[in-house]
Amino acid sequence: MAQDDHSGTELAAADSSHAETVPAVKTGTALVQADAFENPGFPPHRPRVTDEDPNKEKRAQRTVYTLFYLSILGSIWAIAAYMLFPIESNNVGDVRLNNLFIGLGAALALLGIGFGAVHWAKSVMTDVELVDERHKIGGNEVARAGAVKVFEDADRESGFTRRSVIRNSLIGALLVFPLPAVVLFRGLAPQDENPVELLSHTMWKQGTRLTLDPSGVPIKAADVTIGSAFHVIPEGLSELHHGKLEEKAKAAVLLMRLNPDELNQLPERESWSYDGIVAYSKICTHVGCPVALYEQHTHHLLCPCHQSQFDVANHCEVIFGPAARPLPQLPIEVDDEGYLVAQSDFTEPVGPSFWERH
Repeated sequence: MAQDDHSGTELAAADSSHAETVPAVKTGTALVQADAFENPGFPPHRPRVTDEDPNKEKRAQRTVYTLFYLSILGSIWAIAAYMLFPIESNNVGDVRLNNLFIGLGAALALLGIGFGAVHWAKSVMTDVELVDERHKIGGNEVARAGAVKVFEDADRESGFTRRSVIRNSLIGALLVFPLPAVVLFRGLAPQDENPVELLSHTMWKQGTRLTLDPSGVPIKAADVTIGSAFHVIPEGLSELHHGKLEEKAKAAVLLMRLNPDELNQLPERESWSYDGIVAYSKICTHVGCPVALYEQHTHHLLCPCHQSQFDVANHCEVIFGPAARPLPQLPIEVDDEGYLVAQSDFTEPVGPSFWERH
C-alpha cells in the first residue's frame, strides 16, 4: 500500500468503481447558490436644497441662465478682441495680446455653457433615479411609443419647455459660440488676393543674399563649416514693416554644409549647391511646423512636432514620419564678393502639401 511521504501512514487504495461514477471536483470550483448576494437596491433618496426651498430653486435657475449669458458675452468678446488687437503690425507683443484676449473670450464661452449645463442638471432638473432594463434592439410600435415617451419625460423633468429663460439663454449661447471660430478662420485668408498665388511664391529671387536669422547679416561661403547649420532668411526681410511674419513663414531656410563626397544630388540639381553647402526650406511638408533640429553625423533633419525626418544627404527625402514629400530645395550660388545668394525662388510650393490642392 502507498504511504504518505510526510507522515509515513498508509493510504487506502482508491476504489476504481467509485471513481468511475463520481466525477472529480477540483477545490475552489464548486458554486453554491446560497452564496449569491441580494440586490441592495437604491440608497435612501436625499432631497436637494432646491427640492425643499423654492427660493433656492429660483437662485439655481438664475445661476444657470447667468452662466449661459456669460457664454454669449465670451463669444462676443472673442470676436471683438480679434478686431481690437490686430496682428497686422507683425509685432510679437501684438500677437501675444491677440492670442490672450481671444483665448479668454473663447474659454469663457465654452466654460459658461459647460458649467451652466452641469448646474442645470444637478440643481434644477427633476431628481429621480431610474433603472434602464436591457432589451432587444428593434423598432416596433411599442418601442417607438416608448421612445416618444422618453423624450416627453425628459422634457418634463428637465423643464426645457417650461423654463423659457434657461432654454432661450442656452440656445443663444450655442448659436453665438461658433461665431468667433468663423471670424478667425475667415481672417486666415486674404480678402483681396488669391491665396494660392501668395503661397506659391516667396521673397527669394535671383541674386537675393542669404542672411542670418534674425540679425540679417549676409553669409559668406567661407563662414559655413562642415557640420554647421544656419537659420537663414532672405536679405531685406528684417526691414519689412508689413507682412513680415507671413513672408518669413514662407521663406525661412536651413543652410548646412556636408562633405561633398557624402552629398547625393539629383542630376538636375547638381548646380543648386556650392561645395557641399545646401539650403532647404525650414517649413515641414506635413503641417508647416519649423524643421529646426539637425544631426550632423547622420545628416538628418527632424521636425519636433510630429517626428518627420529628412535626409539632407539625399535631397531631403522623407525617411520617417507623416510628411508626404521632401523639403523644397533653394538653389544657391556664390556672388563675386563670396556671399551666398539664391539662384531663384523655390521651384515648388513650400510647406504642407495641401497648399498645392487647388
